[in-house]
Order: sequence, then C-alpha cells, then structure tokens
Amino acid sequence: MAVPKKRTSKSKKRIRKNIWKIKGYWAAVKAFSLAKSLSTGNSKSFFCETNTNK
Repeated sequence: MAVPKKRTSKSKKRIRKNIWKIKGYWAAVKAFSLAKSLSTGNSKSFFCETNTNK
C-alpha cells in the first residue's frame, strides 16, 4: 500500500529553487557573453560568417 511521503521543508524548497534560478542566470550570462564576442568579432571558439559587402 502506498504511504504518503514526508513534507519537504520550506528552507529545502527555497534552496532548490535558488539553485534552479542560479543555473538559468549563468546560462544567460554565457549566452550574452558569446553574443558579445560574436558581434565584436573576438570569438575564438565559435565561427560565424559575416557579409560586409552590401
């Protein structure tokens, strides 16, 4: 027979939520950094062609 699990404490819930938010924050920082390096042309790990003839 199924038994209900113990309730997760507020502090543990808050810690897990903050870890989830921080992971998203660092992913956004890395993406923004890559976009900046691509726009300035200083990227060494990502190759992107640009059309300068218009």
